[in-house]
Amino acid sequence: MKKVVIGLSGGVDSSVAAYLLKEQGYEVIGLFMKNWHDDSVTISNECPWLEDSNDAMIVADKLGIPFQTVDLSVEYKERIVDYMFNEYEKGRTPNPDVLCNREIKFDVFMKIALQLGADYVATGHYCRKGTIVNSDGSETYQLLSGKDPNKDQSYFLCQLSQEQLSKTLFPIGELLKPEVRKIAAANDLITADKKDSQGLCFIGKVRLPEFLQQKLKPKKGLIIEVPSTIPIYADKQVDFATKMEALAYHSQKPVYQINDGKVVGEHQGAHYFTKGQRKGLAVGGTKEPLFVIETDVDQNVIYTGQGKNHPGLYRNTLFVKDDELHWVRTDLALKEDETMEVLARIRYRQELQKATLYKVVGGLYVDFEKKQSAITEGQFVAWHLNDELIGSGVIS
Repeated sequence: MKKVVIGLSGGVDSSVAAYLLKEQGYEVIGLFMKNWHDDSVTISNECPWLEDSNDAMIVADKLGIPFQTVDLSVEYKERIVDYMFNEYEKGRTPNPDVLCNREIKFDVFMKIALQLGADYVATGHYCRKGTIVNSDGSETYQLLSGKDPNKDQSYFLCQLSQEQLSKTLFPIGELLKPEVRKIAAANDLITADKKDSQGLCFIGKVRLPEFLQQKLKPKKGLIIEVPSTIPIYADKQVDFATKMEALAYHSQKPVYQINDGKVVGEHQGAHYFTKGQRKGLAVGGTKEPLFVIETDVDQNVIYTGQGKNHPGLYRNTLFVKDDELHWVRTDLALKEDETMEVLARIRYRQELQKATLYKVVGGLYVDFEKKQSAITEGQFVAWHLNDELIGSGVIS
């Protein structure tokens, strides 16, 4: 009998995943990951880890499977929290959920599971795994979208490797969310009607400014409103000799100056804000709401524009450096000067967009057919062929 260790989070998805594995004849062990101790920045009534841990334990008891809690808070601080602080300090916006999957669930946690004698690790993610048998008998693993288009979570797993996928199971990937809740209710699982958590991976909802203020001290700066008539780039009348020159130009972060607009308010630190953000600016009196179109952490200035259609929010092209480029399907990785037509997204739940990949010295351009709103440095771009996620990278 094959042994599977499942990450029981105390939610309905992992509960049903554990139930399905048991039904399929696996020997199942439930593990709850404790990743965080600091309740001072956690909105405790939203997702307290103690309640989740208890719910996970009750589910394990109901299913008759062994259960234990593993404390990964030291690794979580080193690999996720410290990285987050570092990224925000540089004016980038990290995605802790993608990192948590790559660094914690499918690395630290997976190693613990394998030490327990597990053949596989399972999670309650809405995605699927495909297997291609090659002519030499070896296997190539596919990361496929979940069947539920409203819940597909393949984006959060966009940094997984072939080795990690080889030891992973996604039991609910073929199901729709209502079906998952129905199975939980039919089997009297305590999590059947539990709300989905909206917070950081296995932490819960965090007050981000307070969280960041632990390391990044408040520092007053100006909020500038940039009119929509200001060109996004200093010189728009540029003739490019090659497509690569055009891509290099248009993938650059727009540069604004204080005299490009007017001072409309003050903020407590540019590193607390991210592109496309609307809340937290505390500036009124504008015809349309203000959105952050750029942050400058060196000068501690936030540039804003009125309305979600402000041209400063939009561009077609982004760049991923080689050291932040990842191929799930290593056999499909582009070589220098090669291109590929793909479907890509720059955030979770975004509809897939037509794009072309261009591999060049030092990295990869992702050139979207339509302009994208709030392309944000530090976030992940992921690309697909049909319903298969084949690669990803950190936006530079």
